Amino acid sequence: MILSINITLIPLCVDFDSQGDYFLFIFHILAGASTILVAGSVACGIINTRSLLGQNRFIFMLNTSICDTMTGCGIFYQFLFDVRVEFPSKNGTYYILPSLLGVNIMTFLFAQFDRYFAVCHPFFYGRFITTRVIICVNVYSWVHVYSLLAIQHMVPLSKAIEIGIYSRISLMVIIITKIIMTIKLLVVARYQLLREPPGPERDSKKESLLIIVLVVVFFLLLWGPSMLYTVLSSLTGQYLYIENDAVNPMKILSRSNALCTPSLYLCASPSLKKAVWETVWSKICCCKRLVRLVAVMNGN
Repeated sequence: MILSINITLIPLCVDFDSQGDYFLFIFHILAGASTILVAGSVACGIINTRSLLGQNRFIFMLNTSICDTMTGCGIFYQFLFDVRVEFPSKNGTYYILPSLLGVNIMTFLFAQFDRYFAVCHPFFYGRFITTRVIICVNVYSWVHVYSLLAIQHMVPLSKAIEIGIYSRISLMVIIITKIIMTIKLLVVARYQLLREPPGPERDSKKESLLIIVLVVVFFLLLWGPSMLYTVLSSLTGQYLYIENDAVNPMKILSRSNALCTPSLYLCASPSLKKAVWETVWSKICCCKRLVRLVAVMNGN
């Protein structure tokens, strides 16, 4: 008996007919590698530093960094091959990769409320908002997003469309709430913290507010065009035809947020920068130096 198996290979995103094709392909490789290195090192730095895990704001950073690391891994499929995840889909991922956006959005929103209560209602925050609560909130963001996705794939098409509409409406409500909370946090950072006496606690609150505001602002800037296009195309029923995501400027811009967010964490938080260096990069650099030293000794 002869067993016949048909294997269809997914073509690459470009044909390599011009120098621009080579440049675009290398650009996506570097983008994916950079995202994994930066976001992954932030996640490892937080996990391996007990003092950071004891602070609620770093648990939110850990959750988004895990998301960004997975997004970086997804770049090697979505942007190196002939893939289009949005409608009309081509070699898509059943919305598994785009759903990471939902996890990130919910995490950022919860982090904004966390910082608001930490600064404006410290007694309530210290009594009720424990590390266990923050971990449960972050786990909920994953369960909520991917449970909806799983249900959407299992129900009939009419119900799946209704769930999709609900998801888009929820997305818009969350984005509007994020904008309002960002303005609120800016006001808090400007007026509320000035009333507190100078000290490490005030500096920590100021740093955490600065990080969350910067992250949300850059998130809205980088994801704004893509989300606006998704909403408008859903309302009008008209879609732009773009060959694949590798040449879609809106997708490229939105995916750069996965590199931007952990980079902002490192730039705005000296304690995180120190932890990442001590737990990740110093060991890698020391290993390289040791290898070079052994090579020199063997050469002699």
